[in-house]
Amino acid sequence: MKANFEKVLLQILKHEGGLSDHPRDPGGATMKGVTLAVFRRFYGQEMSKDDLRAITDQQLHSIYRKDYWDRCWCDELPEGVDLAVFDTAVNSGPSRSIRFIQKAVDTAVDGAIGPNTLAKILSGEPAELINDMLDERLKFLQSLGTWDDFGKGWSRRVDDLRHTCMLLCGAPSELEQAISEDGYEILRLGSENDWVEKLQRALKLDIDGVFGVATENALKDFQAQNGLEADGVAGRRTYIALGLIGPKS
Repeated sequence: MKANFEKVLLQILKHEGGLSDHPRDPGGATMKGVTLAVFRRFYGQEMSKDDLRAITDQQLHSIYRKDYWDRCWCDELPEGVDLAVFDTAVNSGPSRSIRFIQKAVDTAVDGAIGPNTLAKILSGEPAELINDMLDERLKFLQSLGTWDDFGKGWSRRVDDLRHTCMLLCGAPSELEQAISEDGYEILRLGSENDWVEKLQRALKLDIDGVFGVATENALKDFQAQNGLEADGVAGRRTYIALGLIGPKS
């Protein structure tokens, strides 16, 4: 959405810190989400890690604007969708981000936004597009060989992004609304209702409708085994993994 760049960039920079150069990170040295390779492409191959560490706000904004925001046509996207696409582009590359949103709107997946893709996005329901796109992003991240190293942080980032995007597009997020439009309930220790019974049945536990410690431990084990954050809270992604709701729900 036009005029949203600065606001959305602030959301992204919440997840991007100082200089990082983890040996298992294929992106290499990174500062505030900008890799050394990208920095050199903009400002010259002679740029060093020290130069990257000293990146200015003007340089940072220029890279984010030209290499991610503009390439993904974010000025034209609905509020909330713009952040989902922008953040995914920063984290996984513009082409892959566009592919995720193209898959969500069921159009040709070629990694380049054009009039047809844009029309499909603008005619869609923003909350549904955000959920479908971020589900695709998470599946991709879980497939990477570095998931064990970075998966916990990636999962937290996607969860936080989903929450913020829902707020921006005016839809209630899981964190704000216990009952979803699909009828499921967010469950945690102490919950007592019919959905606890469904959860216990899916986890092959004794069914009493009370979310106690045994249910929480079983749920955490299931989440850990299925690449989910093992927080012991049953929400949308956990229900999808259990087969209790569909990925398009």
